[in-house]
Amino acid sequence: MKLIVGLGNPGAQYADTRHNAGFAVIGGLAAKHGVRVSSASHRSLIGRGKICGAHVYLQQPLTYMNLCGQAVKSAVTALHIDLRDLLVISDDLDLPLGSLRIRAQGGAGGQKGLQSISEHLGTTEFARLRLGIGRPPMGVSTEDYVLSPFSEAEKALFARTAERALDAVETFVLYGVETAANTHNNRAE
Repeated sequence: MKLIVGLGNPGAQYADTRHNAGFAVIGGLAAKHGVRVSSASHRSLIGRGKICGAHVYLQQPLTYMNLCGQAVKSAVTALHIDLRDLLVISDDLDLPLGSLRIRAQGGAGGQKGLQSISEHLGTTEFARLRLGIGRPPMGVSTEDYVLSPFSEAEKALFARTAERALDAVETFVLYGVETAANTHNNRAE
């Protein structure tokens, strides 16, 4: 059983923001594979279903980004998830918009959600799929930037990146993180 976690912030005011890249991918996976992510448990919305024939849980923590480690730890423990079967999807300021990167482990790189998960799990050894959102323009704070929506021009590029992320998750589910990384890591479009 795999646990695929998409990071974001709950609430309509955050729905289309850069920081909700993980929620967007979970929404795409749920739609594509017919998984209802609507059960409220583990301080999250959770759905159970199949991706490419493999059993998965899809999770959207409702704790806000900085506290999402609580929700992920709760789900990992209660659902008896081996950390090799955990994939966390997040935005990344250090990757250009249009790029994605999947890794078997690593640091948080300043991403507060990944930091919270690492602290609660007591390890950085879990797979992560990062979607590039780029850096804020001069004079715009990081917080304001990640909580802002994509511009009209950026929306189409992000949508294509999110579609590629669905393929990366499917590869992770079927073949593991190394194959997913070798197949899907690339530069921005």
